[in-house]
Amino acid sequence: MASLALGIPSIRRDPATIPPVDGRPQVPGLIDRFGRTARDLRISITEKCSLRCTYCMPEAGLPSIARDDLLTPEEIGRLVGIGVRDLGVHDVRFTGGEPLMRADLAEIIRRSSAVGGGASISMTTNAIGLDHRIHELVEAGLTRINISLDTVDRDHFARLTRRDRLPSVFAGIQAAKEAGMTPLKINAVLMRDTLAGAADLLEWSLANGVRLRFIEQMPLDADEAWARDNMVDAAELLDLLGARFTLTQPHREDPSAPAEEWLVNGGPATVGIIASVTRSFCADCDRTRITAEGTVRSCLFGDDETDLRALLRGGADDATIADWWRAAMWGKQAGHGMDRDDFVRPQRSMGAIGG
Repeated sequence: MASLALGIPSIRRDPATIPPVDGRPQVPGLIDRFGRTARDLRISITEKCSLRCTYCMPEAGLPSIARDDLLTPEEIGRLVGIGVRDLGVHDVRFTGGEPLMRADLAEIIRRSSAVGGGASISMTTNAIGLDHRIHELVEAGLTRINISLDTVDRDHFARLTRRDRLPSVFAGIQAAKEAGMTPLKINAVLMRDTLAGAADLLEWSLANGVRLRFIEQMPLDADEAWARDNMVDAAELLDLLGARFTLTQPHREDPSAPAEEWLVNGGPATVGIIASVTRSFCADCDRTRITAEGTVRSCLFGDDETDLRALLRGGADDATIADWWRAAMWGKQAGHGMDRDDFVRPQRSMGAIGG
């Protein structure tokens, strides 16, 4: 199986019986033992990417997933329908790899939008090639876009991603803005290698009317040298940005939102920081994830996966699939514990899991 090449350690694959209740309350939503309810669904649709970011993928890319092992547009649409109709999902986001690497992305979005019952349909992308496809994606039902961009220096971008494609990213961002994809969010991974350009990236974001969010680097990447003591944290970034901008923090209205926002120079523009490591928001996490092969992950840092693809292809009805999904989320851990000395990285990288 291609999934074994990607290092999936423990997948529940037997669709013959519904998993035991194990004390789960008989409620319709995706609740876990700690009282959290998952309403935000992330679906990875490919392991392929048009870039080779040094912190995310090896230069040769990830091991390929066989085409037949990927979820089809029909299967993705069915899972979205179950998630929204039966399990209380409010938001659906497509990730990768790079979603634009799927030629059938518009069909995936169209099927998901048709059964989404008003849920937001969004994607995270590097924007390469987005300018050529944005209109079909919007017509299919795409409502929001997050774009990954760590630097606006072309030489630095080429070194960091192993591809000289920054002009293509800018073209995709401009096309998304013209198509009405607002607010357009830019996600930047916070690293030693990019810290010096963080203020320039914020300056560019303000000038171009996009919302910038920095993300603390997590140990889910290709950099085996990641260490808690060496990472750039939110406090260090705030000190650096504060030398050029006046930052003030308003009241945080939604604790489940991963980004803490600061007004820049009095607002209304803001900059966000997702402090996944130093200011963990595990206690308020509301996410559930499906990999490109159709397995449920309750947490980025948990290695247990439950195979919904086998159920889809084995003739299971929607109620059975929903109950397996509930069981997977019921077993979610309290947190990922990156502040502990004994923290163990998950076997999958971010590029294999999806963000």
